[in-house]
Amino acid sequence: MKIVSAKATDAPTLHNLMIQAFSVYKDEIPPSSALEETVHSITHALEGGERALICTMKEEPVGMVRFQLYENEVYFYRLSVLPEKQGQGLAKKLLGSLESYALEQGKNVIRCKVRMTVQKNIQLYRSIGYHIYDEETISKPNGLSVPVVSMMKKL
Repeated sequence: MKIVSAKATDAPTLHNLMIQAFSVYKDEIPPSSALEETVHSITHALEGGERALICTMKEEPVGMVRFQLYENEVYFYRLSVLPEKQGQGLAKKLLGSLESYALEQGKNVIRCKVRMTVQKNIQLYRSIGYHIYDEETISKPNGLSVPVVSMMKKL
């Protein structure tokens, strides 16, 4: 297994991994906005300062995480592992690499937001040291609301 930094030219790979991983949420109300993203929007984000890590096994992409660097912290989102590779610790390895990268960049906090309905992700993050520090309801443009928790880990 190898984890490397992504480039803007990796946007098609990132998009493919994300769509496969987030397809389980297509019937959620509302569906995840990840499913509305395009290769173009991801390319644009990467060219605008967003960063990402890609995890490969035997040269094949199996997971990724996108993130932003801020003054003292890293905010990650769209953590994606291919459905058939979930449960093998790849998400934890991606987040471990992200933590190492954050420390190399002088950041001491990592944050994310998680839908309250996705308890398995909340439990995953708790199992590696994250805790909930806030709850809110995000209003979507279509008028629907999504209850989320904000989680963080101090490095």
